[in-house]
Amino acid sequence: MKFISSLLLCAALLFQQSAIAGPASDALSVCLADNTSGKDRKDLARWIFLAMSVHPEIRSLSSASVTTRNEADKTMADLVTRLLTVNCEKQTKEVSALEGNAGMFTAFKSLGEVAMRELMSNPDVTASVGGYAKYLDQKKLESVFGSSK
Repeated sequence: MKFISSLLLCAALLFQQSAIAGPASDALSVCLADNTSGKDRKDLARWIFLAMSVHPEIRSLSSASVTTRNEADKTMADLVTRLLTVNCEKQTKEVSALEGNAGMFTAFKSLGEVAMRELMSNPDVTASVGGYAKYLDQKKLESVFGSSK
């Protein structure tokens, strides 16, 4: 089971190279999305954020405590356990048997994308993501793309 946890939470969630989806992983992707609430998806996004924040080059941007990280890990463990053993047990078994690691990767990558879309739909997040645009060099961009007038 440690293998599955490592696979699901480290490799599959975040933006690695795409695996080819098959029918079983497609079914598991749908099941995962259908069986997560907005809170579940925010918990997932929170866990992703905390996981990324330990990278040496961005570590200084987060003051998350070990306790906060442990709580997020426990929340993710509960969520993944529920999804794989209760809500989507049949689909999980099919992916495991038919598509293996690549199928699990694909299904959880899809869930990670759903979580990110939910966060990105918040107006504050949308405004923050677009904040860099005020610093773009319009003249240089127009030289590449042409004038939009």
